[in-house]
Amino acid sequence: MGSAEQVNSSYRRIQPFIEIMDSTLRDGEQTSGVSFLPHEKLMIARMLLRDLNVDRIEVASARVSENEKDAVTMICRYARQAGMLDRVEVLGFVDGRLSVDWIDACGCKTINLLAKGSEKHCREQLHKTPKEHIEDILHTVRYAKEKGMNVNLYLEDWSNGMNDSPEYVYQLMDALTLNPEPLTINRFMLPDTLGILNPLQVIEYMRKMLKRYPEQHFDFHAHNDYDLAVSNSLAAVLSGCKGIHVTVNGLGERCGNAPLSSVQVILKDQFRAKTNIHENKLNDVSKLVEGYSGIAVAPNQPVIGENVFTQVAGVHADGDNKAGLYFNPLVPERFGRRREYALGKNSGRANIAKNLEELGMELTAEQMRRVTKRITELGDKKEIVTQDDLPFIVSDVLKHDTPDDKIKLVSYVVSTAYGLKPGANVKVEINGKQYEAGATGDGQYDAFVKALRYIYKKYLGRTFPILQNYVVSIPPGGRTDALVQTVITWDNDGKIIRTRGLDADQAEAAIKATIKMLNIFEWEK
Repeated sequence: MGSAEQVNSSYRRIQPFIEIMDSTLRDGEQTSGVSFLPHEKLMIARMLLRDLNVDRIEVASARVSENEKDAVTMICRYARQAGMLDRVEVLGFVDGRLSVDWIDACGCKTINLLAKGSEKHCREQLHKTPKEHIEDILHTVRYAKEKGMNVNLYLEDWSNGMNDSPEYVYQLMDALTLNPEPLTINRFMLPDTLGILNPLQVIEYMRKMLKRYPEQHFDFHAHNDYDLAVSNSLAAVLSGCKGIHVTVNGLGERCGNAPLSSVQVILKDQFRAKTNIHENKLNDVSKLVEGYSGIAVAPNQPVIGENVFTQVAGVHADGDNKAGLYFNPLVPERFGRRREYALGKNSGRANIAKNLEELGMELTAEQMRRVTKRITELGDKKEIVTQDDLPFIVSDVLKHDTPDDKIKLVSYVVSTAYGLKPGANVKVEINGKQYEAGATGDGQYDAFVKALRYIYKKYLGRTFPILQNYVVSIPPGGRTDALVQTVITWDNDGKIIRTRGLDADQAEAAIKATIKMLNIFEWEK
């Protein structure tokens, strides 16, 4: 049997189920510039517990602020009503009764006590001997138990402790596990606080801990300074660790923590581990945390990135058409998403055919050749082509084969002047009939949309789609003095679409995106 087979075989014997603890609301909030409001913390906690079904959540550090206390109280109230209070935890400190009382006042029943896991931290930060620190820990644990709390214990800087002072680590563990008093500590949590370990070290150290303390439940808490947080988490699991700490989108101090989504899929697919995670909610919770934190997810981030289920090369789309040749176990439907086929200079006919198929459109071979040529030209100019654009590209290329736009912008004027509200005068043709209106607004584009809304309401007796999101950016590869791209998200009676406009002028780009949107909804109507 080879070494890889030995590791996998050993893993399957040791641990078929892995407990997932999410620390987005505590460790994740230590990301530079991230501070969740109390109601945001509650919304994230609800989704993590109820929808994603993580085993435990760590929601705050004790004694931080009154806002933090409000947030923990709200979360604990919700969790108690939902029968999930035992899954909520708060970081506390070896400070006598202070942290325990703070956590208890919030209604939380589990303290994650932060002890020092390296002799260097103990002596140089606390200025105490190991024996003194152990006495302080025991005092806090006893008091927490008197309050009816569950206690988990962090060994902060455990990685350096195992590197430089393993006897100190063992001294601490012996005192806490061999104590004649009934001081049950539910979990010992082993952090790589500074992100210094590699997988081989994790395997070595974790196995030493398990060999000496086989009856204890160990969690591993990784940091990503060397981009090894996921690998180290998996190494810990392979060594017999029972729990892994993660954060949504990999949020955390410095380079962040192990991303929940990546840890989950590798545990399940590569090692056949069992967890309680509902994978179809991974994308939803990622988007919620992305919105509240303001920290964007990289487009190529595995599982949750915007581009990870987008095929670009035409040969891949061709293989998918024929036999699913370019599918792997990470199918988008598993995560509540769908596969997309990018349209650009590398698309080829197969990508275009896939997008046309979803739109219910069929083209002849000659028509397909001409549309492919046009999309390639746009790709060479760095224009982003989406599925929403495709019907209009087809219409533009095959004018004699397809109907004209139902809605045309005949003319418009937008203006702005110092001391006056921006204005717009608009003339549009809708199904062959022209309408004209003027309006003022908070900006040129706002005035333009208000004029259109007036036309739709007065002359057509119809509601105008609701603008949900508006993003302006430089197209990929562009320059600040070149074209701008406007991406607008619209809602028309629950039907959501995104349209893009490209122009040297921001208002013109937005206007193009708006007319494109109106035509899409008009054709559907």
